[in-house]
Amino acid sequence: MGENFLSQEEIDALLKQGAQESDALEEEKSASEPKIPEEPEEELTQDEKDALGEIGNISMGSAATTLSDILRQRVVITTPSITTTTQGELFNSFEKPYVVIEVSYTEGLSGDNIFFMHTDDAMIIADLMMGGDGKGSEELTEMHLSAVAEAMNQMMGSAATAMSNMFNFPVIISPPKTYKVDFDKEKYESPFTEERVVVISFKLVIGDLVDSHFLQVLPFDIAKQKARMLLDPSFFTQMTAGESMKEEKSPKETSVEEKEEVEEVTLPQISQPEEEPAETIAPSREPQRAGVETLTMSEREKRNLDLILDVPLNVSVVLGKTKKPIAEVLNMTQGSIVELDSLASEPVDIYVNGTLIAQGEVVVVNENFGVQIKNIISPEERIHRLR
Repeated sequence: MGENFLSQEEIDALLKQGAQESDALEEEKSASEPKIPEEPEEELTQDEKDALGEIGNISMGSAATTLSDILRQRVVITTPSITTTTQGELFNSFEKPYVVIEVSYTEGLSGDNIFFMHTDDAMIIADLMMGGDGKGSEELTEMHLSAVAEAMNQMMGSAATAMSNMFNFPVIISPPKTYKVDFDKEKYESPFTEERVVVISFKLVIGDLVDSHFLQVLPFDIAKQKARMLLDPSFFTQMTAGESMKEEKSPKETSVEEKEEVEEVTLPQISQPEEEPAETIAPSREPQRAGVETLTMSEREKRNLDLILDVPLNVSVVLGKTKKPIAEVLNMTQGSIVELDSLASEPVDIYVNGTLIAQGEVVVVNENFGVQIKNIISPEERIHRLR
């Protein structure tokens, strides 16, 4: 009867074989996802990872809606996974050519983002943008790169708008720069000065044409900063106040005693609102009453806000907007009429740093055009418009 029992060596061999088969199935399942080497020393906390994932879900969800409108295909961008590594290890892990898209923040946030997309996926997006079916391209040309750059420009614009509403301050990006890089044959010089980076991998689905992943890479410090802004809403106010204080300091050398005297003089002025002429202007207080955060602001946060009251903002008025296909835009000539999506009697939109804040009517003041504000957009209305 003892002959029917397996020996310990045979049991160990069977367990080892089962583990190897399980690993093989797991590798086959994740073959389409890029393999990102992760550094053993992980410095992002779980809360920071969750915050970055939430930012990615909201911003890329908005970008997916925009890309879907452009391509007229169902687009889904989901399930961000976050790892920390170095630039060298990341680039060495790339086994095929990628389309590289560099996007910089110009206002609100700072630093650069780099997006890495498979060339096959980029060709499908470009072909759809140029009126194709997404199946006819065999080689990535300069025209394809231009089309991808335009798609990313609109996607990241939507993502920036979503982040503006998330952080409650304007986020503006620069036009993207697009390259094709074969990492096996050439060296890519990134705009990052920091070697350590955070890699966010997104799943990308476009109709039945694309089921892949693309990467968003940003410097480690910038990633920590973005996570902190979501976890601690007062962080941006403190950071902006610190920058404003640095700008207000005189460039000439002063002693420690002189700096202390300046602080002793300015702080009492901030704590006495009646002496600040800017605070007697009623319109500047109206939008703040509609916000929820003003009810819970501490005295320190109020003082920090006072420090940035003189920061200039870009105010623009938009009569209307419309969408035109690339072919129609290229056929425009002098004298062409572009019909907008707003009626002559409708109010015009007023934007501050790219964010819609009010609506009004066009008036003439001393032979100059002006706008009379008729309606202030509440935060609830802004969220409703995004939907």
